[in-house]
Amino acid sequence: MPDVIVVGCGVIGASISYFLAKSGVKVIAIDRNDTASGTSSACDGNVLLTDKQPGFDSQMTYESQKLYDILENELGHDFDYRRLGSTLAVEDEEQEIVAREWVRTQQAAGIPMRYLEGRAVHEDEPRLARDIIGLVECDSDSSLDPMAVVFGFVLGAQRNGAAIKRFTAVDSILRGPDGRVEGVLTGDGPVYAPHVVLATGVWTPQLAATAGVSIPVVPRKGHILVAEPTFPVGRRKMMEFGYLMTKFGGGGRRGVEPDMDKYGIAMVFEPTPHGNFLIGSSREFVGFDTRCNPQVLQLMARRAIRFFPCIRDINVVRSYAGLRPYMPDHLPIVSPVATVPGLYIACGHEGDGIGLAPITGQLIAQMITGAPTTVPVAPLSIERLAADAVHGHQSTH
Repeated sequence: MPDVIVVGCGVIGASISYFLAKSGVKVIAIDRNDTASGTSSACDGNVLLTDKQPGFDSQMTYESQKLYDILENELGHDFDYRRLGSTLAVEDEEQEIVAREWVRTQQAAGIPMRYLEGRAVHEDEPRLARDIIGLVECDSDSSLDPMAVVFGFVLGAQRNGAAIKRFTAVDSILRGPDGRVEGVLTGDGPVYAPHVVLATGVWTPQLAATAGVSIPVVPRKGHILVAEPTFPVGRRKMMEFGYLMTKFGGGGRRGVEPDMDKYGIAMVFEPTPHGNFLIGSSREFVGFDTRCNPQVLQLMARRAIRFFPCIRDINVVRSYAGLRPYMPDHLPIVSPVATVPGLYIACGHEGDGIGLAPITGQLIAQMITGAPTTVPVAPLSIERLAADAVHGHQSTH
């Protein structure tokens, strides 16, 4: 019998399985489909600090970045890891005031961030629109192949003794008369273990509900365009500074047409090692609909051309959409559930699942083995949610 069942084998579940197995825990990961077949297969591959709120959010991500620097060699699997840094493009003086304060706050916390202005902006990115006045740069940011890193975690977990069970749906969480976790019920029958970790992204609320636990995660759809291989456009990841407004909300002016705000359009540019590039992004609450919306794709393309006019005549070869697991306070849940002993939740990373996968896997492994945690976990606890958001029932399944 395994010690831990990890439900979900996307980047979060695969990382948890790896760190648990590395710690000597007997673990089985179960996924209703194939490895990396959900959100992890419909995203870009970023490990970013530039778009993290100062404070705990940034510090947690910084620790995850340090782990990736180690994992590049430790996993023994090439996942196109490139530490090139990333930038936020500043359009006007109003944004510049906010951007400079953003940089000062992050620098004071030890984050490797700086503000580029004047000639340095266009020396850094020669093809950038000439009226862009500043760049917020984070030196520690990196990019990778998201599906390849999931496979790296899975192969590493298996080398350390983990079992991976694909194409097996988990229907419910099994509990004993005392309310403790006893395992899960799958389409192939029960699988028993004293610990269960739910790492099922936007699908976590439905499964958690079978143990009487309410999780306020909702899907937030995002589109990506993939361009043909072409001349070098930008040398590294870039987002517009207004991306922070679309991600976190709040005040601020971008001077965009209403539909840009309606669909949460903000320019995201990412070159790949293969000579092409990805363009994002959008944000919509439309349930579990992953169909591409042509209007959204057109708006994204227009927004990208505003920052890189040279791409106007470059062809798009494909597009896709995925579902971010959104949390209202923009922090994931990485936590045991006190009302259901033996149950752990690891979800709600929104668009940061790739970047936060290593620290999430390490934290869950530390919680289960009783080791000191790398970062304080109170901000990630399910207990931070409103009292009526979590219900523990003493029923059995």
